Amino acid sequence: MTEQNTRLGIWLMIATTFVFAIQDGISRHLAGEYNVFMVIMIRYWFFAAFVITIAKRQAGGVRAATRSKRPLTQMFRGLLLSAEVCVMVAGFVLLGLVESHAVFAVYPLLVAALSGPVLGEKVGWRRWTAIGIGFVGVLIILQPGFGVFHPAALIPLLAAFMFALYGLLTRYVSREDNAAVSFFWTGVAGAVFTTLIGVWFWEPMAPGDWAWMGLLCLTAVLSHWLLIRAYEVAEASAIQPFAYLQLVFVSVIGIGVFGETLRPNVALGAVIVVCAGLFTLWRAKQKSQEKAQK
Repeated sequence: MTEQNTRLGIWLMIATTFVFAIQDGISRHLAGEYNVFMVIMIRYWFFAAFVITIAKRQAGGVRAATRSKRPLTQMFRGLLLSAEVCVMVAGFVLLGLVESHAVFAVYPLLVAALSGPVLGEKVGWRRWTAIGIGFVGVLIILQPGFGVFHPAALIPLLAAFMFALYGLLTRYVSREDNAAVSFFWTGVAGAVFTTLIGVWFWEPMAPGDWAWMGLLCLTAVLSHWLLIRAYEVAEASAIQPFAYLQLVFVSVIGIGVFGETLRPNVALGAVIVVCAGLFTLWRAKQKSQEKAQK
């Protein structure tokens, strides 16, 4: 990988996080006015159409994209991600963008913690220490024991757990299925799942909000395309740390557009979580390099 490609990958990842932040802001607006399941269902219809279009343009077409060695796991992945999106968007409405993403930032630590039982990978004491420190950061954000603890604060933590499990299952199926197959199943299985639930919560939408819905669908497709391009031109280990910029972008949107506040404990906890996450990413890269040299 050349230096120029790495630089391009970094800029693509920054663009990805920016578009994801806009997408989350629109989701927060729409889910505040309409049922979460309906909003996510329409978004997934567009996403499914996108992955089917991509599959048709590749060798073998849709038929090749459906050929998975682990179809049940692929279906569960799609269901899990779509459910995670619903949970996270519900968190946006109940807690706001800033606090939801401050807690959600713990997901790389959950990936490291679950990589042992799910993938059989060894997690050393350094990464376990970072995981523990990261969860101290989460406790600082949630402040259990100070005043009345709101159960809704656990919603983004549940979303982080679901997203971490989805990421690990994606790595698991990648041992036998290529990225095109996984991408196809993610969109189609998610669309089926959200439709089975979302149709029961259909409600009329104002013309102006249909414009926001269209923009939400476009940002969803654009963000995934940017993410794919980022991983195509640069190594994941080189660009993954820049994914944390999404926390910065959503904080700006949350405070500037929705009038949210950044409490001191949330800022401190988020810094601790991000630093712990960056350490686990760095340590994983070091272990990968050591293994490659053997």
